[in-house]
Amino acid sequence: MALLVLTLVGPDRPGLVSSLSKALAGCGGSWLDSEMARLAGQFAGILLVSVPDAQVEALTTELGKLEEGHFRLTVQRADPEATPQAHTMFQLDLIGHDRPGIIRDIARVLAERRVNIEELTTKVTSGAFSAEQMFQAVALLRVPDGVEAAELREILERLGDEMMVNIAVTDATAAKDATAATA
Repeated sequence: MALLVLTLVGPDRPGLVSSLSKALAGCGGSWLDSEMARLAGQFAGILLVSVPDAQVEALTTELGKLEEGHFRLTVQRADPEATPQAHTMFQLDLIGHDRPGIIRDIARVLAERRVNIEELTTKVTSGAFSAEQMFQAVALLRVPDGVEAAELREILERLGDEMMVNIAVTDATAAKDATAATA
């Protein structure tokens, strides 16, 4: 079986996910993992799928038909043997007044410490008691062994103070367990 990462961007329309899943099933493939969103009228999706090796070309051809509808599609083989180094997972939660550079500054600090951003979700909303724009971000961080959690928290919280945003860093496993317990 081949593991493929598919990315798709284009005008949103009803039936798009149905078209993707139909093409995949028609080639004997399985939908494994995905993230999809509608942003400013555009559909953006990233999927991890598995398909028999002999069907990779057929799937690529079928998916290419979606491109004819003004979508951009990429198909990339995934490396199932890629195993990350020893690490700890943390969740970063950020909220504050919106301003340019928040993600740039956070990403720089993380990259300097070899911390990988595994997932990132952001949004801008109106403040509850004012019309001011509030920026919110939630990130799942892969922190390599050797990077001290307390030091990382301190650096990020100090950066939050400088940017005048609230940043909290928690153990992702503990956060996930707490969410599951309340569900």
